[in-house]
Amino acid sequence: MPESKGSLLLIDDEPEIRESLEMLFSLEGFEIESAANAVEGLQWLERKPFDVVLLDVSLPDKSGLELLPELRAADASLAVVMITAYGSVENAVQAMRLGARNYITKPWDNEKLLAEIENIVKQQRLTEENRELKRTLKQRYNFSQIVGKSDPMLKLFDLVTQVAPSRATILIQGESGTGKELIAKAIHTNSPRAEHLFVPVNTGSLPVDLLESILFGHVRGAFTSAVASKKGLFQVADRGTLFFDEIGTVGLETQTKLLRVLQEREFLPLGSTETVKVDVRILAATNVDLLHLVQEGKFREDLFYRLNVINLQIPPLRERKQDIPLLADHFLRKYSEENAKPLRTFSPETMKILMDYDWPGNVRELENAVERAVILSRGAEAGPDILPDTLARNGKKAWRFSPAPDGQPQAPLFQIIEDCERRIINEMLETTSGNQTEAAARFQIPLSTLNQKIKRLNIEIKGKKKREASQR
Repeated sequence: MPESKGSLLLIDDEPEIRESLEMLFSLEGFEIESAANAVEGLQWLERKPFDVVLLDVSLPDKSGLELLPELRAADASLAVVMITAYGSVENAVQAMRLGARNYITKPWDNEKLLAEIENIVKQQRLTEENRELKRTLKQRYNFSQIVGKSDPMLKLFDLVTQVAPSRATILIQGESGTGKELIAKAIHTNSPRAEHLFVPVNTGSLPVDLLESILFGHVRGAFTSAVASKKGLFQVADRGTLFFDEIGTVGLETQTKLLRVLQEREFLPLGSTETVKVDVRILAATNVDLLHLVQEGKFREDLFYRLNVINLQIPPLRERKQDIPLLADHFLRKYSEENAKPLRTFSPETMKILMDYDWPGNVRELENAVERAVILSRGAEAGPDILPDTLARNGKKAWRFSPAPDGQPQAPLFQIIEDCERRIINEMLETTSGNQTEAAARFQIPLSTLNQKIKRLNIEIKGKKKREASQR
């Protein structure tokens, strides 16, 4: 059976009109009910919802203009189209003020009437889809929905509750994988800006020149490939929230321009001489110590204090292990549903391994481990055998050097050290999904040093081979 184009309620006291319109809309795929007076019309509204009401101005028991506010009171989202044989400017103006969507006079053109009703139904459904999307997003990112019952997380929730409604700039600090963007989305969704856009930008993944164009936009001819003017993310996020992920990676020149926007709430698009004013709330996140970057001269001190009006520290997972069973269960349900698999449970041995592990990749690493467990598990319980190698080794105690039975080493010392170093670097790269910059930061060594070790130890970066093959 074809899907209905929409549901209509016709309220008109003339039988011929009702019969004619019932036939017209039924043949076009609409569901239509009719009423001969105001009382019957209100009774129909109590029984079922409608997309559109076609309402005659002249009714035997009450004027259509008197009935209109009652219809709108019964359903504020209802679209009402007034119909009458006695069209007048006064009636049209009054009907529109009372909330009517349109006003048509008898006799009408059937094709135009059909087109008008189809357009109204489409608008109604689009509006409802937008409302549902906003309801879904609000539920998804409401901070009360973020999983955690440990003391550090409860304190964080209390602080978020206080700062979300304000205009304050917020700096969110935490290790990679702790959920900084999720907290930022929760702040936005629970703020007065929730009806406008939340715009994230990962500054660490963009070259300096491209980042400035993306943030501030450009005018035509600003650079060689600028064939047309383009809005930047500051304009896109106007009246909403702009979230800077990994703000510590922004270059000094761009930092200067960011400072101006924060101070003056205006900026110059690339190649333009006219300033653009914006009303944007800034949320920024970092997994490094910005004060340390300030001391090294890599981050502007004045920008740091502008960003650090409110500071939110997200605790790493190892400091809130009480949340691990809750998070594991949450991800277990999520990925069981997504993969259409029966809900599993973790065996006591598996849960012990999850609880004992330090989770250097934090919640993101736990989520990946649970997703893997859901996909690979076959029985009712997820056992240790389906955990990633890093966790499985942790459950069997960490690797250590073991000499041969005669007490002699099985290899030269330098080779044993290299093997150990190779294992450690591989595990860290696995944790950071091959991100060498992040791995170097966690090892607290320069990226160039890590790159040298990777080359010397012939470590293959996961995914590199595939990229090289696709390029060939």
